[in-house]
Amino acid sequence: MKNIIVTILAITLFGVGCTAANDKDSSRVSKDTNTTPIVTDTDLTDEPQNQESDSVVKTPVQDPVIQPHKIIDVGFKDYNGNDIKLSDLLGKPLVVNSWAVWCPFCVKELPDFVKVQKELGDKVTIISINRQESKSRTDEFLTDLGVRDGLTFWLDSGDKFYQTIGGFSMPETILIDVNGQLVDHKRGTMDDKELRKRIKENLGI
Repeated sequence: MKNIIVTILAITLFGVGCTAANDKDSSRVSKDTNTTPIVTDTDLTDEPQNQESDSVVKTPVQDPVIQPHKIIDVGFKDYNGNDIKLSDLLGKPLVVNSWAVWCPFCVKELPDFVKVQKELGDKVTIISINRQESKSRTDEFLTDLGVRDGLTFWLDSGDKFYQTIGGFSMPETILIDVNGQLVDHKRGTMDDKELRKRIKENLGI
């Protein structure tokens, strides 16, 4: 009888000990859970997934690769064969775009650039500089696209403009204010809405 009582007491004490230990572990897990937030994809960004985020660069652009004074002094040819530089147009806000016939993204944005140029008129000059292609090739292409007379087109046989702005994507577009300062640099395609936004925020037009 005494052995039975001892056995019952031992089992009871063991059960109480296990319960206390479980309660202690449970408390620790709960505490850890409460102090360690679960991070989801939506917590990492306020913007929808797979949506490109373009922050507008404020005046002036600080880029060690780009030297604004060199950009405005690069020499080009206009479509009449005349030598010309961006510095010849100082005093007016400029949007300068790099493009090529072989670049589908460049071609896609040209009609939108024409649209914005028509809307803003002489408040801004949008110049589209071709990379190393002939006048005959680009002229025919732009005429077929219906944008030949909508923008100012220049030729850059030495690809100096693209190199000077540190280009590594296509297309690339820069904004230059009336003082010849580089105030924005967009790598990649823009539609008319984004172009208007950048012109307004960086050139005040």
